[in-house]
Amino acid sequence: MYNIAIIPGDGIGAEIIREGRKVIEAASSKFGLEIKWNEYPFGAEHYLKTGELMPDTALKEIEDMSAIYLGAVGDPRVKPGILEKEILLKTRFYFDQFINLRPIKLYKGVPSPLKDKNPEDINFYVVRENTEDFYVGIGGRFNARANQDHLEVLRKLYKAKIQVDFNLEAEEEMAYQVGFISRPGTQRVIKYAFELAKKKKMKRVSSVDKANVLTNIYGLWRDVFKEISTQYPDIETEFTFVDAITMWFVRKPEWFKVVVAPNMFGDIITDLGAMIQGGLGIAAGGNINPEGVSMFEPIHGSAPKYKDKSIANPVATILAGAMMLDCLGEVKIAKVIEDAVEKVLIEGKVRSHDLGGDSSTIEVGDEVVRKLKLSL
Repeated sequence: MYNIAIIPGDGIGAEIIREGRKVIEAASSKFGLEIKWNEYPFGAEHYLKTGELMPDTALKEIEDMSAIYLGAVGDPRVKPGILEKEILLKTRFYFDQFINLRPIKLYKGVPSPLKDKNPEDINFYVVRENTEDFYVGIGGRFNARANQDHLEVLRKLYKAKIQVDFNLEAEEEMAYQVGFISRPGTQRVIKYAFELAKKKKMKRVSSVDKANVLTNIYGLWRDVFKEISTQYPDIETEFTFVDAITMWFVRKPEWFKVVVAPNMFGDIITDLGAMIQGGLGIAAGGNINPEGVSMFEPIHGSAPKYKDKSIANPVATILAGAMMLDCLGEVKIAKVIEDAVEKVLIEGKVRSHDLGGDSSTIEVGDEVVRKLKLSL
């Protein structure tokens, strides 16, 4: 039996997580697996009513659970960053989910916007570092005249490289954000990427950075990548700048096998990956601590304007559920779910609005369950 924390969240979150849960339950019952769901209300509605975001008491409870299954977070009634930082990022940091794993896979039956590319051409992984880089929250926004201390800190921090002469009488506004990576944090994510390549029998790991400009922070990243790569002599390696890899994702996606990236760059390129695999409605992701509690979710947003209209595509959420089971060691059940999803996509009779169909969210989930039961 697995205890799963379930957070439907905002917008379409409740609708898509319902379908994901339905598919997991159907597959689990066929294999004699018991799932106990523990639902939490955290999101915009709960915050607006109570002022509560993600309390430490809830995180403490979830420590004893097997995984977290998340719908989506975000609501226009709440200032951007509040829900994201205090629910998503807080959970990632609390459970040290240092891996964000994103399969970039074009399923049969799903068109890619890339001309002449087929499922054999788009099938790789992006491993994104998930707890360091520019997302650690070090920085500030201030008035230069009123906050001379901030200005002096910046001058010292950047060794007097700030060349602009500020008109303090005009009360110039400034802001800064500090990126941070550590050797241990970098080692563990790059090690994970090589182990994934080894497990999946993929012969290339591509590292992403911007070391030609941000030499200190990504110079360390490169050094660690070189060191770790020596432990895997059978795996080919390469360095790619983040701007270059965005071009090559489009030009030659079949080149990539496992891509490992720092937090911010990984965040950017995985959205591009979602587009070349057919859209956000197909893209699932996992925030993983290999030895702790991991969290699985679709990578799309909460799409509040589509709430309660039953037109959202639940496939990404269903695939995120399959990822969750796979990471829990239920590899066979995960494969059965993924195969059922692909059968629905290939057949095309039941197809969500974003893929050019007119099927409801519920109809897509029901069809995946039907295909799943037929295969068992």
